[in-house]
Amino acid sequence: MAKVNVKDLLEAGVHFGHMTRKWNPNMAPYIFMEKNGIHIVDLHKTAVKLEEACGALEKITSAGKKVLFVATKKQAKEVVAKYASELNMPYITERWPGGMLTNFVTIRKAVKKMNAIDKMKKDGTFETLSKKERLQVDRQRANLEKNLGSIADMVRLPSAVFVVDIMKEHIAVTEAKKLGIPVFGIVDTNSDPRKVDFVIPGNDDASKSIDMLLSIVADAVKEGQSQRKADKEKTKEEGDKATAEADKDFEA
Repeated sequence: MAKVNVKDLLEAGVHFGHMTRKWNPNMAPYIFMEKNGIHIVDLHKTAVKLEEACGALEKITSAGKKVLFVATKKQAKEVVAKYASELNMPYITERWPGGMLTNFVTIRKAVKKMNAIDKMKKDGTFETLSKKERLQVDRQRANLEKNLGSIADMVRLPSAVFVVDIMKEHIAVTEAKKLGIPVFGIVDTNSDPRKVDFVIPGNDDASKSIDMLLSIVADAVKEGQSQRKADKEKTKEEGDKATAEADKDFEA
């Protein structure tokens, strides 16, 4: 289970919220005070909610399930891509493809199209096309890669969605909620925490803050993945042992 250090959160600027005039009253339980017209997030509550979210993510990933990470804002794109790639988890950092979750079959068709183009290039079919056709196919492949490359290996709906800035990614949140997929989100003082299942109150505008929170989340996911690997190895060992004992009894 992840243990969160409030001092680390403070140094990363996780406590800086939005200007008071932009606040969402539903975030009141997570706000510590107002300073110079800006709301300050209560980091002790952030730590509690972050540990709660990490515990749930660890449980999900220990079962071998996938978490889709979503962040298309400039400050978060590279951070999310870095951690999601390390975890071998799908992620969206470009435009959210409408119907990504609610119309997943269509999205899978687009991914298959991208894979079909790759196959054309491998088997030589691509070279039989005219120069103009090759240019069109390359352009199509580039667009597909930009929007879907990071989810090309996602063959089924994710078991959870992690979002940075639930206001910007409101379509992703809405689609996930519609399908009953739990949503984890970094929620700033201008957002409605009721829209997500696991609220992580904090600054969703600064790269340093996002990086700090994602690093803790990533550690929890890694812990879940390690547990999954250990369980599989234990099951295999028990299976091998049972087979050996069965063979021994048979020989006897």
